Amino acid sequence: MTKPRIGFLLPRYSRRSTSCWPLVVKAVADFGAEVEIVHPFPGPLDLSALQVRHDLYVLRKLSGLALSLAGALHELGAAILNPYPATVAVHDKIVTAAILQSAGVPIPATYSASRPEDLAPLLEAGPLVIKPYDGGGGHHVRIVRHSAELASVPRNRREPVFAQRYHPPQGPDRKIYAIGGRLFGVTKVFPRRTAAEKHGEPFTPTPELRDLALRCGRAFGIDLYGVDIIESEGQPYVVDVSSLPGFKGVPDAPRLLAQHICAAAERAAVGQPAPPDRSPSSSPTGAGATS
Repeated sequence: MTKPRIGFLLPRYSRRSTSCWPLVVKAVADFGAEVEIVHPFPGPLDLSALQVRHDLYVLRKLSGLALSLAGALHELGAAILNPYPATVAVHDKIVTAAILQSAGVPIPATYSASRPEDLAPLLEAGPLVIKPYDGGGGHHVRIVRHSAELASVPRNRREPVFAQRYHPPQGPDRKIYAIGGRLFGVTKVFPRRTAAEKHGEPFTPTPELRDLALRCGRAFGIDLYGVDIIESEGQPYVVDVSSLPGFKGVPDAPRLLAQHICAAAERAAVGQPAPPDRSPSSSPTGAGATS
């Protein structure tokens, strides 16, 4: 059997990085696939020479040149994990909110504006959470309670302002990671400062939370993703969806991701679509996992 060819579009990782993704790349190679780091690469790239040379591309870097390359490869017919259109949609929180609302997923009331000051009337009904519309990882998230605070909200004047109604969470945030048909629950405090807080603690998602996570994946047509959920006054709210996240806190994540990627590459090599969505059973298959 011919070895699957897999190209990775990754961020630049330092030697001190604790990301699991360099380990994923190694594990994919150990499973026998031909691996190439498509991004980052040294020197300029001749775009006229760009062509599909891999059975599957794994899109981990979600901005800048890597995302543009993924778009170009998508137009050339490349198989990409996660698919380029879905990745772009997840990367834009305004688009994400619209897709989740259409899918009936409970999210906080969501708003967008040209300037932070335009949100002032909404504060009469309570605090807002303002975050970058294209950000991730909890960076630059701010809870605003008074209109005077809006003037100090950092922003790029060329970008929209994104806000959601603030619901005081009951306990830590719940992160649910999906690797194919398997779901892994991890509780994490916010903001996360230490390595232990970033790693979180495993938990077994309830049937309701499993259903929410799967509905998010189906809404975007992806099967490697993370869902951030808060619970407030007994009501769960999805507050973020991420494509190919860090999977921190997932036991044996590099091996599980590598297995999933290799299987996807083998299907792509023979032109087979991704397998249909699988609902998790009621019994966990590991710490905080369901399949």
